[in-house]
Formats: sequence, C-alpha cells, structure tokens
Amino acid sequence: MTAPRRLIVNADDFGRAPGINAAVVQAHEQGILTSASLMVNEAAAAEAVALARAHPRLAVGLHLTLIQGRAALPAGELGGVVDPEGRFGQDPVAVGWRYFFHRGWREPLRREIIAQLERFRATGLPLDHLNGHLHLHQQPVVFKLLMELAPAWGIRHFRLVREPLRPNLKAARGRYGVRALHAGIFAALARGQRRALEQRGIRFPRAVFGQLQDGRVDEAYVLGLLPHLPAGDSELYSHPSLTDFRHELDALCSPRVKALVQRLGLRLIQYRDL
Repeated sequence: MTAPRRLIVNADDFGRAPGINAAVVQAHEQGILTSASLMVNEAAAAEAVALARAHPRLAVGLHLTLIQGRAALPAGELGGVVDPEGRFGQDPVAVGWRYFFHRGWREPLRREIIAQLERFRATGLPLDHLNGHLHLHQQPVVFKLLMELAPAWGIRHFRLVREPLRPNLKAARGRYGVRALHAGIFAALARGQRRALEQRGIRFPRAVFGQLQDGRVDEAYVLGLLPHLPAGDSELYSHPSLTDFRHELDALCSPRVKALVQRLGLRLIQYRDL
C-alpha cells in the first residue's frame, strides 16, 4: 500500500530581518507555511521569537548559522573561525573546506554550536527541528559535532538535504548541469549521514525540495512540484520575504497552490509529526 504524501513547508532565515519575519507570519496565516527556522544571532531574532509566541501553531527550529552571519560567541573565543567583528566567511565552498582541514577550529566550532543551541533554548520555544544556513549542518565536521551533541540538546528532527532530481526536472527548466551536480553532491553526503541519524533515532523527511531552485521557489515551481512529490514525508523550504524574495511569499500564499494542496489530498505537517 502506498504511503500517503505529507509535506512540511518551512521558511528559512526567520529572525534575519523584519521583512522576513512579517513574511513568515503572513505565509503561515494566509498560506501553506507550517514551520520556520530561526537564526538566533541575527538582528531581528527577538522580534521573531515574539511572533512565534503569538502564533503557537507555527513550529520553530534552529537555523544553525556558521556562514554569512554573526557568531553568538565573542570573536576572541573563536580564533580564525570568524573575522575581528565576529562574522563568519561568505563563500560556502571556502568555508566548508576550511572547517574540514583546520582541526584546531573544531573545538571553537563546538562551542559556537552549543552557544546557538543555548540561545534557542533560552527562547522557551520547543525545538521542532535543526538545519543550517546554506546547509552547512551537513558539512562533515559540523555534522559529526551535531551528532555528538544531539542527545544532550534534544535534537530529534533534522533536515537531511537530498532532493530527488526527477520531480525537480518536471517542475522547473534550465540550469540542468548545476542542478544535477548539486543533487549528486548532497545525495552522496546524505548516504552516510542517513545511517548516523537512524542510529540515533533522529527523524527526517524522505526528500527535501528547494535546494536546487536556489531562490526560485515561485508559484510555477510549486504548482509543478506538488503533483510529483514522492510517497511519504517531504519538506519544501523557501525564503519568503517582503523584499528580496517576494515571489516566494506569493507562492506560499497563492490561492492556486492552496487549491492544489486540497485537490491532491496533501497533508501539511511539521517536523514534530514525523
């Protein structure tokens, strides 16, 4: 018997800016958004927490930030992991390689991850899930640290990025080589990481969509994707905003998208439902 199709619809970068926070609430109240991932170190984090408390049906997880953002710990405690202003590097390839090869950075990274988990715990919000900005939570060194910390910090739900290429190709056009390359890279990472998560009883959706779109989760893509979701549990993540990614907010609130969800009998869920 085929498993029913269930879908987590998540917004990343919650807490990064007021325009993102407002878009998250709008997509949750008026659209199909079920959860958001909080950047605890960013300027609008306190506002995001207040909004989450005012909207208890919105599940919130930690969007671990180890790139393109500021650290929770002072720069002096992190050495070369951050610049003198306490900011992480910008380029994901360069940052990922540095974290892999600089063995002396592993203990500072562990302390920074703990500091961000502490900040999330201090909000009083239940930890619905964990993922990472630009998916750096799946960088091998970072992933290993998270697996070591998971039992003590209640990490029970995790975004394992592995986007099946076929549904994406049916839903979008162009950039075929880039999309195939990225799908292959994350499939290779996920292969071993899946076993580590299963051994620890950490749950994750079968497939995650959005990574191959790279900021192009618009109405046409969502309408093309939903009929081709695999059986079981999937996640669609996006970056709704009132400014930079208005098209992603419009997609999540689209009457056509909401009608298609109903017509297909998709059940909208959160990580805690896995």
